[in-house]
Amino acid sequence: MIKAERRSRLATIVVVMGVSGSGKTTVAAMLAGQLHWAFADGDDFHSPQNVAKMHSGIALDDTDRLPWLQAIATQIDRWREERCNGVIVCSALKRRYRDIIVGDRPNVRLVYLQGDRTLVAHRLTARHGHFMPKSLLQSQFDALEEPAPEEQAIIFPIAETPTSLVSKIIAALGVTT
Repeated sequence: MIKAERRSRLATIVVVMGVSGSGKTTVAAMLAGQLHWAFADGDDFHSPQNVAKMHSGIALDDTDRLPWLQAIATQIDRWREERCNGVIVCSALKRRYRDIIVGDRPNVRLVYLQGDRTLVAHRLTARHGHFMPKSLLQSQFDALEEPAPEEQAIIFPIAETPTSLVSKIIAALGVTT
């Protein structure tokens, strides 16, 4: 009983992951809004150098990504310390990236927005004002390591509407609005 009480006091943090153009920010912002939880976009944690590199069409390497992932992990830990439920966006393409941001943190859940190259490419073509160019999409899919079963990710295809995805994510998390 004491263990359950302690667990109930832990914040729930949702990491919405997937390739660029999968709808992570849209879905995560809607999810956070509907649940009245804190929201953070992982793009805001990139250094100006990383943004400039991607804007120039140069894919980030693991060295570029490490401080970014550490900053996201710090935000997750801050929310957990404050017992604040939150939703954060992070591509989290590789298992070792997810190990940094999720690791053994209880109550941090992955939501993977899974999509095929054709649909994502179409979305990127229609998107304006973002630093990630369509030319880097292939590098995203090349780097992608889909979550393994032991990561217990909640996986949804992106062909559905954001509203439908948010409803399904809420149901899968078992939280109430």
